[in-house]
Amino acid sequence: MGDAEVGDADKGRLYQLVQDLAVEETREAALLELSKRREQFPDLAPILWYSYGTTATLLQEIVGIYPLLSPPQLTAHASNRVCNALALLQCVASHPETRTLFLKAYMPLFLYPFLNTISKTRPFEYLRLTSLGVIGALVKMDDSDVINFLLTTEIIPLCLRIMESGSELSKTVATFIVQKILLDDMGLQYVCTTAERFFAVSNVLSSVVAGLAKEPSVRLLKHIIRCYLRLSENIRARDALRHCLPEQLWDPQFTACLRDDASTKRWLQQLMYAVGGGQ
Repeated sequence: MGDAEVGDADKGRLYQLVQDLAVEETREAALLELSKRREQFPDLAPILWYSYGTTATLLQEIVGIYPLLSPPQLTAHASNRVCNALALLQCVASHPETRTLFLKAYMPLFLYPFLNTISKTRPFEYLRLTSLGVIGALVKMDDSDVINFLLTTEIIPLCLRIMESGSELSKTVATFIVQKILLDDMGLQYVCTTAERFFAVSNVLSSVVAGLAKEPSVRLLKHIIRCYLRLSENIRARDALRHCLPEQLWDPQFTACLRDDASTKRWLQQLMYAVGGGQ
């Protein structure tokens, strides 16, 4: 159906599913169907946000699995269920009418315990990836209010840890979030204000590049290069990068995987020019 108008029958079904969220016996099935069909309902986010008790119900689903995080006892079933709730929150985070309200209610903070987990089992990996997806949907909007909010939280350290130890997909989304923070002027200023913050980011970027030498990933490398290029726009960071930019990025064999990606090749050339002092 896509962007086509939602029919009366579908709208009736949507309202019924949202009502079903309020009832314990029907909640799990409603979470599953709404998460699967969320693309079909353009107004799902405001309906979820403004319908009585629905946001509290979604938060209840999230908070309810906190006891399973440590020690790690999360099952695949519990992970799938809470990820369906997170998918609905991602709709709210993405929608222009509800995004600011989502931030003002400090909703992203409820996801941080999930990002803070370290278990590498599939249920935990899926939980982290889905939680990153909610934050990724927020930063994708290029809204300075989003970045300013995230900078008051510990999102950068959380993303850096996932960049070091997560799956390839989780690393990619975490790096994308850091990239979007850096592309905002406040984000770049925040990271480059102290040497400690700058090196926390650059050391992890370097570590990811070293990992890519063993397990290549074009999409992850693309985000890494964009992060480095943005850092090079800060004078102090550019000077530091002359000493700590990974040698692999100067190696044509390492970057040969970018041959079909014109924009990333151009970013790499700009980075080399900036850090190499125009040589």
